[in-house]
Amino acid sequence: MKGVTIYEVARAAGVSPSTVSNLLNGRSGRMLPATRERVEAAISRLGYRPNRAAQQLRTGRIRTVGLVVPSVANPFWGTFAWHLEGAALAQGYHVLLCNSERDPDRERQYIEELFDDGIRGVVLCSSLPSLDHVLPLLSRGLALVAFDRTTQAGDPPPLVNISVDNVVGAQLATQHLTALGHRRIAFVSGSLASVNRAERFHGFQTAVAAAGLTDAEVTVWAGASGSQYGDLDAADLGRRAGLELMSAPEPPTAIFAINDMTALGVYAGARDAGFAVGVEVSVIGFDDIVLADLAAPPLTTVRQSLPDMAAAAFGELHSLIESSTPRPGRSLLIRPELVVRESTAAPR
Repeated sequence: MKGVTIYEVARAAGVSPSTVSNLLNGRSGRMLPATRERVEAAISRLGYRPNRAAQQLRTGRIRTVGLVVPSVANPFWGTFAWHLEGAALAQGYHVLLCNSERDPDRERQYIEELFDDGIRGVVLCSSLPSLDHVLPLLSRGLALVAFDRTTQAGDPPPLVNISVDNVVGAQLATQHLTALGHRRIAFVSGSLASVNRAERFHGFQTAVAAAGLTDAEVTVWAGASGSQYGDLDAADLGRRAGLELMSAPEPPTAIFAINDMTALGVYAGARDAGFAVGVEVSVIGFDDIVLADLAAPPLTTVRQSLPDMAAAAFGELHSLIESSTPRPGRSLLIRPELVVRESTAAPR
């Protein structure tokens, strides 16, 4: 069966084919609302679907962007992908999702394949300090938005970084624990080599120093030497940490986990050691994933506003893709919010 053409849509809407093309390609800023409504109604009524192969031949790219996350095994990244896809669909774009496990070689291979397929925009979420592995693609015209990462020395000029303020978020979490009266506090993470994790650790260190805690009162648990980020096994990492910490002669009275999945693992480890979370040990996370409010007890955490951050990430990427002239890079820093639930209380 022969598909509907752009010319048939134009005749049905009473406009020129170029007007339909402008709408399909996101160039409808100066179009009258009534015209836009007629074209959209004709597209819907006739069931028109753009020919992506022909569109790529005309423009050199397709209306698809790439999203490279550490792993959707962490619900945080699945939720972010859902919000980014919604923002993209609203502008007529689609999203291809890749899981990189923060491996630079894997990221480079994914992004090279996306670029070779005509995709000219990528949101990269690994938060690695160096982006040297993708610099050659930027010089070839790739538009890149780095998410969950602040500007680093050596970043290329056109790069856009978008992140929650991880330092402030960690300070909020730690200050909450010290304000409750906790003195023996542990910080639990996997590798601290990514920008976001290093910033959270810096915020934690700043807050415990401001509270006057000594090195003997603070424990940093980062897993075995050479351990990875824990994106795939964050809950298992947290469980190991919780059991080990709470089995010590003087266990901490509060534990700050690098993210919510690790915090939920700490729940299990603490229980394995015979401690009640929210009663005998306080646990706080970071992200506010959907599971945080469903846990028993509900998890106190630091919320990132994913709808706003995903909209900002796609908006910046869309501007980079559609811009006819090079744009200078910039960094957007979004303030987090402390969400207090039942997993934290004053120490016994």
